[in-house]
Order: sequence, then C-alpha cells, then structure tokens
Amino acid sequence: MRIDAPVAGAHVLGYMESDFLGFSPANAAVSSNSNSLRLRLYWVNLKKGKYEILGGQSWSLLTPNRRGLSALPSDLFYTQNIDVNYQAGLIWSRNPGVRFIYHPKPTVALGVSLEASEQYGGGSAGGGAITLPAALTSAYANEVNLGSTTFNVANPAPDVITKIAFDPAIGQKSAHFEIAGVLSAFKLYNPLSQRSYSATGGGGSFNFSIETWRNLRLIANNYASSGGGRWIFGQGPDLIVRGDGSASLIHAYSTLDGLEYQATPDALLYGYYSNAYFQRNSAIDPSNGKPVGYGYTGSPNSQNRSIQEVTFGVTRTFWKNPAFGALQLMGQYSYLLREPWFVTTGQPRSAHGNLFFLNLRYALPGAPPATE
Repeated sequence: MRIDAPVAGAHVLGYMESDFLGFSPANAAVSSNSNSLRLRLYWVNLKKGKYEILGGQSWSLLTPNRRGLSALPSDLFYTQNIDVNYQAGLIWSRNPGVRFIYHPKPTVALGVSLEASEQYGGGSAGGGAITLPAALTSAYANEVNLGSTTFNVANPAPDVITKIAFDPAIGQKSAHFEIAGVLSAFKLYNPLSQRSYSATGGGGSFNFSIETWRNLRLIANNYASSGGGRWIFGQGPDLIVRGDGSASLIHAYSTLDGLEYQATPDALLYGYYSNAYFQRNSAIDPSNGKPVGYGYTGSPNSQNRSIQEVTFGVTRTFWKNPAFGALQLMGQYSYLLREPWFVTTGQPRSAHGNLFFLNLRYALPGAPPATE
C-alpha cells in the first residue's frame, strides 16, 4: 500500500508491505488454520526541497540501490531472482530506524541512517553459531544473538550507516554509483568477573550499475567488514567471545556481480555470480583448554567458510497495464556451493545444490497517484 500526499509544501510518502510468511503457531493446522500476516515494510518519508527524512521499518540504507537513495523496493537492487531468499552474498536487512537524506544536486544524494542493531553470533538461516566458552554459555544467552534470541539482546547503540550515491548520464545511457559505510558498537558484560567489554566494528561497500550498451546493465556490489557478518543474510557471525568474556570481531566479505538484459520490451534476461566469505577466529577456553569461536579445527561443520551461487533467469511479461498491473512467467536456475571451515576425516569438503524455480506472477500496479 502506497500513499502520496502534498502537505504544507512537502511531499509525504507512506509505504506498507506485507506477506503471509510470518510465524505460525504450533497448533495452526488443528482448527483455525490461520495464516500469519507479516509486516515487511512500514515507513513514512517526508521530502521538502533538497531534504528528506524517513522513519519506520525499511530496507537498510546499506542495501544496494538501483537509483538514488530511495527506500522504495523498485529503486533497490536485490536481484531479479524468484527465490525469496534472494542471492547468497547480497548485503541487506529490513530494520526499524530513521534516515536523513540531502540532495545537493539532482544526480547526487547523501544519506545517514540510525538503524536497529544486533550483536550476532550466527545460528540463523542455516549458518552455524559460534562456540561460547563453557562457563559463559548460559550467562551470554541473552547478550549475543545465536539465531533464536529474538529481541532479548540489549544492544548498546543503533548502527550508523552513511551512503553517497551518484546517478550521472553517460551519453544517453544511465549509471548508478554508490559508496556506503556502517559503524557498529558491541558491548558484553561478564557476570562471573563483573567486567564489561566494548568493541567497535564496521564495514564498507562500493556498488555500481552501468548501462554498457542499450538495455544491458553491468552490476557489481562489493562489501568488506570487521564485525558485519549479519548483513550477509546472517550466514556468518559478527564476533566471537574469548575466554574472559570479551569480544573479538570476525572479518566478512561478499561480492555480487552480474548482467541484466532487457532483450525485448516483454523479455528480461539476467545472470549473477556471488560469493560470501567469513574468516575464522578462535580462542582458548581457560576452563578446559579447548578452542572456542568460529572456524577452528574441530568446529561444527555448520560454520560457513564460503557460500557461492551462480544464477540465470528469464522473466516474460505477457500483459501489462499501468492501471491494473502485469502478468509474468518467470524461470530461474541456481547452482549453490557451500564450504564449511571444518569437516571430519572422510567427509566431503563441500556441498552443492541445483535449484530450479518456475513462477507465474501477477504484479500489482506500482505507479504513484497524480498529486497537485
């Protein structure tokens, strides 16, 4: 649902997006068979002159854009994939927060956002959780999110994200360039020693989308971080916990590159390659002399070293109308390769999958109403 309105010389844009992929109770299929409505996005944006302010839950400012710094899904890059898990290596999150944007020129935008943070130790979306020191396993249960802590972690401060975007015209072709950075604060308290520990992490990305020749776009998104694994679909942790209860940050990297070609007005072809990599980090547990952390010899084979994905797809639009939407047939193939840090002797070093998707989609109209 989108609402546009002029208010006191400013443009107000309200946006809400939901689906039925929310949490279902254990007895959902017993009697009521209820589907759980999930709120994905709900924000309001106020724009006046060269300034904008947005509040609510939106795609993170760190998510790559296709144009400007707009929070509208059509202006973001999260691939053309049918797969609702997008592409391995994509940098994204949907967070509550507040965002400020300044447009010094029509082709330049500068933004800063304060977004809900999370001290993440892995354990979500199939990625392995870190191994905690034995004496701190219960004490740190609500200090580090291991994939199932929900909102119990007391994070010290919001993540601070900055981004600058350029949308120049190169001849008669369009282009988009952006540089983004994130600053994250971590804080832990060891109740056994009654000591507090702090750490500061961060990361940065450089992304671009260029029309190399008519209707063919070259896309590249690159990200490097210290303590920023959560942003790579949660497939790797932000930090480990040392034996004394202090934090040591994990380096994480990703790239997502590809081509999108509008072959005809009704046919879109695309292909992507992506790679997410999480560096090992370990310490010794003083209570038993064993290693703890992430990626050490003997670590669980769920602790990812790298995840690579190659994807090809096509979207065929059979019918479309600005007032009523469009009907599309979509096909996608992906090859996925996962490598953990450690596997036992005699076991395969990696696992792979061939994924096929076929989708018939009715897209709702997305054009804003006319305002005066």
